[in-house]
Amino acid sequence: MSAGSTTYEFAPEERPMFPGSPYSPQHTLGRRLAYAGMAILTGVTASFGNALVTVNAPSLAGAVGLYAAQLAWLPAIYVAFNATANLSLVKARARFGIPQVTAVLLVAYALAAALQLAWPTFAAAMLTRAASGMAAAGLATLTVYGFLQAFPARLRPLALIFGISLTQVGPALARIVPVELVVADHARGLHLMELGVALAALAATTAVRLPPSDRGPAFERLDLLTIGLTIPGMLLLCGVLSLGRLLWWTDTPWLGWALAAAVPLLLAAAMIEHYRARPLLQTRWIGTLDMARFAAVAVLVRVALAEQTYGSVGLLTSGGLNNDQLRTLFAIVAAAMVLGMVVAALTLSERRLPYQVLAAAAIIGVAAWLDSHANNLTRPGQLYLSQAMIGFGTTLFIGPGMVYGFLRMMSRGGDHLVTFVVLFSVTQNLGGLAGSALLGTYQTIAARAHAGALSERLNAFDPQVAARIQAGASSLSGAVVDPLARGAQGGGLLGQAMGREANILAFNDTFRFVAVLALLTVVYLAYIIVFNTIRRRRAAAAEPAA
Repeated sequence: MSAGSTTYEFAPEERPMFPGSPYSPQHTLGRRLAYAGMAILTGVTASFGNALVTVNAPSLAGAVGLYAAQLAWLPAIYVAFNATANLSLVKARARFGIPQVTAVLLVAYALAAALQLAWPTFAAAMLTRAASGMAAAGLATLTVYGFLQAFPARLRPLALIFGISLTQVGPALARIVPVELVVADHARGLHLMELGVALAALAATTAVRLPPSDRGPAFERLDLLTIGLTIPGMLLLCGVLSLGRLLWWTDTPWLGWALAAAVPLLLAAAMIEHYRARPLLQTRWIGTLDMARFAAVAVLVRVALAEQTYGSVGLLTSGGLNNDQLRTLFAIVAAAMVLGMVVAALTLSERRLPYQVLAAAAIIGVAAWLDSHANNLTRPGQLYLSQAMIGFGTTLFIGPGMVYGFLRMMSRGGDHLVTFVVLFSVTQNLGGLAGSALLGTYQTIAARAHAGALSERLNAFDPQVAARIQAGASSLSGAVVDPLARGAQGGGLLGQAMGREANILAFNDTFRFVAVLALLTVVYLAYIIVFNTIRRRRAAAAEPAA
């Protein structure tokens, strides 16, 4: 009898591990393949819609008539809602069921995308990003559940590896989409693709429904207060991180006010949870040394991974390239991510988890060091190896990192599920946003320093400098008649060339900074591994004496 039948009798071992999780009955091969197909679709599309916005931001700004600062709010809104979504979604699934919650999220996303299609305004764009963030969180969990149904019981730990790793592929795939399709007709192409993604995911989850789950009361009144404080606090914090390097941190007073408002909102939510009898977030567990180390490593690696999303892409786009010239590069990155999933799955064991994360950090560090030798002739072909290594390191880290935290959560009990899911989501989302902010700020400061150093070496009486100015002026002889104007513009061309060189040198500094950060992460992980090994051996040696 099929698992979906209403008369199916579930065995005790098929019961869900957590309230709101689906049962895990025996399935035929056809149903397993259907669940795997659904999970692949939802995993890839979870972040695809938002990635289309972030990777095409410069082109979209002109297409939709928004300032760069306005456009920077869109990924901030997405991250804030995605990071906090599971505060409500975990309990919502336990109260209403997985199909119902998923359908509501995807319908809301589809309606927001349709509204943006019919009414392409900044307000509609913000609403769509909020709906996209919530839907992405729901789809990421649904992807894991889908793989749990697809794999036999002995291989179900792999569901976490593939489920969370697939959600990382969306940005790489988004860069393969032609820019003209995204920005066509005032970004109508973007709105249509987002609507299509939402409807495709809705169709897949409706056609391939998960087994039922146990349902019952889940929410408490104080949950709403915690959620109501956390979401605006995260919105303000993400807004500061996203816009700080664009508006500049010390030049825009409202950034300080936003940060000053975000801190008490988040602290108030944490204090409420700390003293609750049945907390939504287990703040005492988050504060333990083990989980603090887990969060620190997760954030450090995610910051280092911004080398790809900000560093290498920034280097290439500063040379005049756009996504159309980066398709092959990111096709290779996507393939490397899939390879990273496979390697993480083949080498998965509880004992090897720290070593997998250490290897991922080391690979990212080596890749960043390789990129630190760029020059003005660097093109995507020279970055194939390094960026493939970072793509590989991304999925080699994210899956084992998720499994490591999940095992720690299981040792504490199911009431820590919300805490773990929110903690992991916050470290990855905020880590990515903070990584771009940190690297962008460092690169800007370094570019100014290099520009100043280079300008000091320019002397109009230097024969080489004079020859360069004359060459620039000669190239304009067909367009500019006045010799004085030609000379001035020749000097301007030299200044532009100097600015490009300063930017390239600054990106090289940024890559070296990432390499050092990754190396420090490797050293810290090695210390933790050695310390824990010594502690286990001492405990084992003391047991016979006891």
